[in-house]
Amino acid sequence: MQKIIKSLGIVFGDIGTSPIYTLTVIFLFTKPTQANVIGVVSLILWTVITHVTVEYAWLATSLSHKGEGGTIVLRELLAPYLKTGRQAAFITILSFIAISLFVGDGVITPAISILSAVEGILLIPGFEDVSQTKLIIVAALIAILLFVFQKRGTERVAWAFGPLMLIWFFVLAISGIASILHFSSILWAVNPYYGLKFIYSNGFAGFLVLNEVILCATGGEALYSDMGHLGRWPIVKAWNFVFIALMLNYFGQGAFILNHPDARNVLFEMIFHQAQFLYVPFLLLSIAATIIASQAMISGMFSIVYQGITTHVMPLFKVDYTSKEMRGQIYISFVNWFLLAFVIFIMYEFKESKNLAVAYGLAVNGTMTITATMMTAIFYYRREFIKSAVSCLLIFVDLTFLVSNMFKIPHGGYWSIIIALLPLCMIIIYTAGQKRLYRALRPLNQEAFLISYNQIYRNLSKIGGTALFFAKDAKDIAPYIVHTMFKNNIIYEDNVIVSIVRSDEPFGLNYYFNEPLAPGLRAFEIQAGYMEVVDVESILKMAGMNEKTIFYGLEEISTSNIVWKIFSLIKKLTPTFLQFYKLPSNKLHGVITRVEM
Repeated sequence: MQKIIKSLGIVFGDIGTSPIYTLTVIFLFTKPTQANVIGVVSLILWTVITHVTVEYAWLATSLSHKGEGGTIVLRELLAPYLKTGRQAAFITILSFIAISLFVGDGVITPAISILSAVEGILLIPGFEDVSQTKLIIVAALIAILLFVFQKRGTERVAWAFGPLMLIWFFVLAISGIASILHFSSILWAVNPYYGLKFIYSNGFAGFLVLNEVILCATGGEALYSDMGHLGRWPIVKAWNFVFIALMLNYFGQGAFILNHPDARNVLFEMIFHQAQFLYVPFLLLSIAATIIASQAMISGMFSIVYQGITTHVMPLFKVDYTSKEMRGQIYISFVNWFLLAFVIFIMYEFKESKNLAVAYGLAVNGTMTITATMMTAIFYYRREFIKSAVSCLLIFVDLTFLVSNMFKIPHGGYWSIIIALLPLCMIIIYTAGQKRLYRALRPLNQEAFLISYNQIYRNLSKIGGTALFFAKDAKDIAPYIVHTMFKNNIIYEDNVIVSIVRSDEPFGLNYYFNEPLAPGLRAFEIQAGYMEVVDVESILKMAGMNEKTIFYGLEEISTSNIVWKIFSLIKKLTPTFLQFYKLPSNKLHGVITRVEM
């Protein structure tokens, strides 16, 4: 039960706050006739069923790797079945795009959630004339406080997230039921016929409404991407409760619109009419819920970037650990300030939550389409043909929504694409640059290295103590090691080549010495899961090493190519390998190798 309540704060913040703006935005552009309201509510119900319950709660969560979920996991599950390099490259690009779209979504989520809740202030008597500029300033200040707070960690207050969201969902359900009792004919929306009839009757305009209907499913991907925190079953069980609460509220909002066709901020006006004396507490609760939703998105962003770092698709951004008890609690300053800058910019650019909603959903829908595509392939290769057929049908449904969402591009949807392009370009340039750099460095194979090493070790006087040399693999000797030992004649009595190998598993940590390579030369390997936070210094101490010096390689890139100049800049602005792992600076010695690219 504790995990179920906890998941309400970690997983369901985003989708849980979508009732604040979804129907409000739809009926800004659609006449609130009885047929239209029942049709739209029906579309919302079946969109949530197909995109969240079926795609994520049933299918996606059945595809885990050691309990972990997400795009990178789907790529790892699919990789063994890919027979050609082109297939592997295609899936890799798809996963890069999905990660980038997640970033585009991550910027808009806090902006629309916080701004839409703050706009509820306008219904408080005496505050009706507050200007939109002041509301934006209040929303921006809340966002700034939220992002500034990240460095201190959320461990102290995280315990309250689940209970607060539990209260939020109960309030949504109760208010929905109270409204349904006044107009019970809204329950006809359970029948998908009315949703299809709405699209058919309204033609192209009905099709365009789908790009706003998708707002009800934003945040559904968290059921899968956050699965590693709590496990599948607590999330699925919590979703059953959340689904009922959300649907009761959407149906209630539909009933309220039928009774009050002039409503402009549906959820807040519904609460105001039902219990005016409780409106301010509800407004504060809604702001708290949107902050929790934003916090979940920020934490998810930190996690996915950390996955990108450890799987070598993103640069080594500086990572801080905000909890001594929970090593998984991380803070990445670059990501934090990048998000804050764009959240404030997006608030300023769009002014109102209804304008933001017009642009929101494109990135989410793109991620859903990629997820469905990768799932279809995995189920097919596993011969789970029923699931594969359902996933294939979901691709068609997702593509239908995606085409509708494309019409958002001229109305601000292009910002989702622009924001997503930034991490995508960085990933492509960084991964391509790392491959080019590795080829340019031309590492020496172990056999050739040992011939020269043995001669020097026998004939040269050696420095007392232990020296560590960090390398990707002890089988391919990095040029800086060759340069240090053979050109500078720096040989210690005990030389250890240390390599950190990330496994395909999300978690797990193991370390050991391999067989001695030669007199005075050993290889030490640390094997860690791609989500594992590795304390290298502690591991070295536990392995009994008391190193005198730590050597590492630095590359000075010389190029006239603009792409490689960007790659060089990325390398200069981000921490080195050993800075990333926070090894003692007084023992570090960087060896520079000039590389032509």
